[in-house]
Amino acid sequence: MKKSDLKKYAKLIVNVGANVQENQEVVISANVNDAYFIPYLVEECYKAKAKRVSVEWSSQPVSKLAYQYESVEALSEIPNWKIEKMKYAAEKLPVMIHVGSFDPDGMKGISNDKMMAVRRSGAVFKPYRDQMDGKYQWTIAALAGEAWAKKVYPNLSKKDAVKKLWDEIFKCARVYGDPIKNWDEHNKDLVGRSLKLDQMNIKTLKYKASNGTDFSIDLIPGTHFIGGGEISKQNIFYNPNMPTEECFNTPNKHTANGVLMASKPLSVMGRVVSDFGFKFKDGKVVEVLANNILDQKSLESLINIDEGAKMLGEVALVPFDSPVNQSGVLFYNTLFDENACCHFALGRGFTENINDYQTKSEEEIKKYDINESLVHCDFMIGTSDLSITAITNDGEEIAIFKDGTWAF
Repeated sequence: MKKSDLKKYAKLIVNVGANVQENQEVVISANVNDAYFIPYLVEECYKAKAKRVSVEWSSQPVSKLAYQYESVEALSEIPNWKIEKMKYAAEKLPVMIHVGSFDPDGMKGISNDKMMAVRRSGAVFKPYRDQMDGKYQWTIAALAGEAWAKKVYPNLSKKDAVKKLWDEIFKCARVYGDPIKNWDEHNKDLVGRSLKLDQMNIKTLKYKASNGTDFSIDLIPGTHFIGGGEISKQNIFYNPNMPTEECFNTPNKHTANGVLMASKPLSVMGRVVSDFGFKFKDGKVVEVLANNILDQKSLESLINIDEGAKMLGEVALVPFDSPVNQSGVLFYNTLFDENACCHFALGRGFTENINDYQTKSEEEIKKYDINESLVHCDFMIGTSDLSITAITNDGEEIAIFKDGTWAF
């Protein structure tokens, strides 16, 4: 990939994704394999007049070794410096930029039970995450790496696979042409559709598809759909996900009933699972549907991490003819695959879907009973024949999706 294209992408991530402002602190989370790209990001942050830019490095192979050789107790210990770092982030609200090219199979062979047990120790950070929620700018963007590229294109050489993956990333993230104009037009479309959905005064969404999906769920009164970018407490517009094709809301976690069948594979704690689904009753998963016993165990480990992991925190509407899906590529990466078609998320919900949430107290927000969990796991359910019908609070039925895409 040409250096000029990489620099163009870095500029888009900084100025449109994170929308870094003068005198802001920036923290970049990156994989050591992607070190070649990070200087481009850092320079763009400084060009945007950032006060300070820090980089936090990670390594998937090193993390895997830790899980292989350390005990659950050792892995679960949270040193004080990590807590102090979260306290600092909650106070200063730095801009967060997350980039990476993680291997979808990078943690294969590690016990799911062990990973989930360790993940529970992250509950100590929840108060600080709650304090930061909806108040700062952040964005996630992907970089093409060899392991990921070979997973997507197993029949190509490493060099050709990486080149092909970069091309698809740039297409889906609207980098080609005038990326700033592309994103401005795209955000306007998603914001317009979200407003239209809100005007429908929706009470219930009903899903039906030939693969076995037959499901209904209510929305929470006093919430709204979000599409495209979001606005921080400092009134700064930013795009959390690059790419993004969704209009999403936080549902009433107690009202999920029926069956949702996944339409694409999913990477769960480093293991790719496929051909699965969930049966819900009164909001909770009561049965994991899977053909493979190992896939079933992985999914059961996920939903048993805490009570909230059995319930839904997000409902997202994405047309089946989205650019991501039109690429014909299965990315094995939730950032992309969730933007290929409609999806739900098990686990943590979003307080930013609450109307005027930034003006509400913590006590007022709690009354909305948004789902809480240590996890937020998106899984795709969109198909070419998916239909979604909205039941309004006045009892009217409105077609939202027909044949997998927008009906309006």
